[in-house]
Amino acid sequence: MKQRAAEVRADARKEKGSVKAEADRRAVVANIAEMPEPDRGLAERVHEIVTSTAPHLAPRTWYGMPAYALDGKIVCFFQSAAKFESRYATLGFNDSAQIDDGHMWPTSYALTQIGDAEAAAIEALVRKAVG
Repeated sequence: MKQRAAEVRADARKEKGSVKAEADRRAVVANIAEMPEPDRGLAERVHEIVTSTAPHLAPRTWYGMPAYALDGKIVCFFQSAAKFESRYATLGFNDSAQIDDGHMWPTSYALTQIGDAEAAAIEALVRKAVG
């Protein structure tokens, strides 16, 4: 929560437009660079897939983790396993993502490695999430 409060304060101080967007992108890249392996490699790959699949999503940090927003609303995010002392990293989607499928569907996915099949699945999820 402290990290999220700091992010909100930083957002209030940042300039608008492309300067803010570049600062947010740099913050995400720096955040990923600070992660220990294997989280760093997973986050780098997720970042690459999301930004190439949906370049209109705005990278930013959210609760201290890399996230990607559309019109200011977080669509998807990466959670480091090390930060949360969990067995695996997670790729998650918020309610602004358009991934609905019937009456029940997953909103987060465990990641232990990203090969070609996983990259294709992530790409398809991101495409669906942004409509």
